[in-house]
Amino acid sequence: MKRLLIILALALCLAGCGIYSFTGTSIDPDVHTICIPTFEYKAMRVNPSLANDLSEEIRNRFRRMTRLEQVEMDGDLEIIGEISGYDVQASAVTADEVAAQNRLTVSVRVDFNNVKHPEESFSGKSFSAYADYDSSNSLDAVESTLCAEIIDKIVEDIFNATVAQW
Repeated sequence: MKRLLIILALALCLAGCGIYSFTGTSIDPDVHTICIPTFEYKAMRVNPSLANDLSEEIRNRFRRMTRLEQVEMDGDLEIIGEISGYDVQASAVTADEVAAQNRLTVSVRVDFNNVKHPEESFSGKSFSAYADYDSSNSLDAVESTLCAEIIDKIVEDIFNATVAQW
């Protein structure tokens, strides 16, 4: 009985804090909504689905990992972003000076606005991630797999920078 009371008291203390959660977020209790418009695509090289895929994955992460309600506008938190780079470069060269591997890099700029706690806001923060692929494959053949991998990395970084504050 005594052990049960201690566990219950500990659970109430953790729940009562209201700021920290087991998902690693630190969202203040007075923050209830988030607005994540679709990211703009401003990179020179075109990937028609990347902006939508990235935006949707960020929304899904916030849906799964926070208690925040997603709204179309005027959220307590707002994440506005643009895809600023989508580049392919050789990442490994053979002795014959031929590319053995290529690297797809995606760069994103993000503005984060916390209406309730403006000191946590930031503007123009850059995030990027890359994935390498064998040069014997065309980009078209591996692009969707690479983009999914890159999106996961960027979403993790954006999530940590905004509500996990790492």
